[in-house]
Amino acid sequence: MARLLSVNVGLPRDVAWQGRTVHTGIWKAQVKGPRRVRRLNIDGDGQGDTAGHGGEHRAVFVYQDDSYRYWQEHLGRSNLVHGQFGENFTVEGLADTNVCIGDRYRIGSALFEVTQPRVTCYRLGIRMDEPDMAALLVRHGRPGFYFRVIEEGDVEAGDEIMQVAAGPERMSVFEINALLYMPPHPRERLERALRIPALSRGWRRSFEALLAQQRENTAAGNAGLGPAASPLPAWRGFRPFHVSRKIAESGNVTSLILEPIDGHPVAAALPGQFVVIRLEPSAAQAMTRSYSLSGGPDAASYRISIKREARGAASHYIADELLAGAPVQLGAPRGSFTLRPGAQPVVLLSAGIGATPVLAMLHALAAEETTRDVWWLHGTRNGREHAFAAEARGLLARLAHHHSHVCYSAPDPGDRLEADFDTAGHMDVRLLQTLNVPRDADFYLCGPAAFMSDLTAGLANLGVSPDQIHTELFGARPSLTPGIAASPPTPAHVPVGAPGPGPMVSFARSGLNVCWGPSYASLLELAEACDVPVRWSCRTGVCHNCESGLIAGAVGYAPDPLDGPADGNVLICCSRPRSDVVIDL
Repeated sequence: MARLLSVNVGLPRDVAWQGRTVHTGIWKAQVKGPRRVRRLNIDGDGQGDTAGHGGEHRAVFVYQDDSYRYWQEHLGRSNLVHGQFGENFTVEGLADTNVCIGDRYRIGSALFEVTQPRVTCYRLGIRMDEPDMAALLVRHGRPGFYFRVIEEGDVEAGDEIMQVAAGPERMSVFEINALLYMPPHPRERLERALRIPALSRGWRRSFEALLAQQRENTAAGNAGLGPAASPLPAWRGFRPFHVSRKIAESGNVTSLILEPIDGHPVAAALPGQFVVIRLEPSAAQAMTRSYSLSGGPDAASYRISIKREARGAASHYIADELLAGAPVQLGAPRGSFTLRPGAQPVVLLSAGIGATPVLAMLHALAAEETTRDVWWLHGTRNGREHAFAAEARGLLARLAHHHSHVCYSAPDPGDRLEADFDTAGHMDVRLLQTLNVPRDADFYLCGPAAFMSDLTAGLANLGVSPDQIHTELFGARPSLTPGIAASPPTPAHVPVGAPGPGPMVSFARSGLNVCWGPSYASLLELAEACDVPVRWSCRTGVCHNCESGLIAGAVGYAPDPLDGPADGNVLICCSRPRSDVVIDL
């Protein structure tokens, strides 16, 4: 007979960890007497990170007394107490291998439904004083699971747990957990899992991504966890190119036409992808940067376009010193911000130098003579800074169905309304409403961070589905550090102290070169020491939130990830450089 051994609750608190403050609700304490279970929580309980925990499908976390005994033996610990794994219910019975997604249980006067395995993160490692705990739970097949509350009611330690319904497909928590995190990912099991109505939305999206990855035969890696799948890079590391031409596109934008030194054709790039370029002004100085490809399909060359930035060493060198004929090193095109096929309208939204990847998309649409409805919506300061104006007009003229609108935020006296630009001001969602931009379109956005966040939120408020909104941000991507107290952003910098004796680590988007040192346990820790924006959750190679592009070099893993990253990528949370490396961060 299954039984509720303990009811555990706790409100979020701030705890110190590695010099930072973590807001977490993982500390739970046993309570006596009946407790009311409500649709989103148990009275007296709360979550510190509601993006990753809590909600209707994760209202109550359940862990088993049998797993406590297992971990006590495996970890050599005798001091574990109920609630230590962050669970609300400690139960006798209900093993992960027996409980199935969609099973329903009556406990006290409440009715529950099993929705998903637990998705654990670094905070359990803090609570357990065992940094690898997130990976251990998955590797050993003991994640625990979440309940959804079907009928609110009261529960109490000692209550009997009665199963009242069995979930369809009879897929256990253990099986569902392994299907996402552990290779292989059999198609038949993915399809079975998606037939379970109770399966939570996040897990459903992950399994759908894995199925799509198998259908499209895209790159290796785990599309259910990692970044959107993109084709394998055409080559590893850097390939020698030279600058065949320099073009002044505007007062502050310079284009480079790059051709391979060996004369062989270049690999076809998808419209919207980027390349990483290594510039070497001198033997003692190398600069690595990532730039979107801005040209159309061409078997002989690539075009990149660079805006002169006030403090941009690379952009100043390119504009003022780099000469035609100069050699450069180029990484293969990569990235998942690419034009999707289909018949629906296409809206290309950009600001400033953000025009470059969507301009490549416009080139592709013109080259294929698409009959899709295409919208070119661009914002810049004035005519002096309006790059690609004539080029975009020429491409649009080749399309059967096109619309264009250009905003100047600070037009010069000589800029002509309705000739050079259409609206004075900034591109915003109100303007999109005025223009009656179609809501069923695919939207491609690129520009400064504020432009991206405002328009993404505005489109969502207009009812545009998230899977119709595609974004690319120049420079470092937004960080993801769940539960860490916010602090003012700090520009990337070399770490404090003497340079390390190890290989060179280049963070391409941040424009930073740093020597590896033995004091860092992982590339993630080095990036954090440099204030390079990073994304992570588990810190043990499970969740793939930290998956980043590995442009060049080789790494080793400790611990080994449960499922490897896509070819050409790296999990920075559990890897160290074996040679000089270039990472897309």
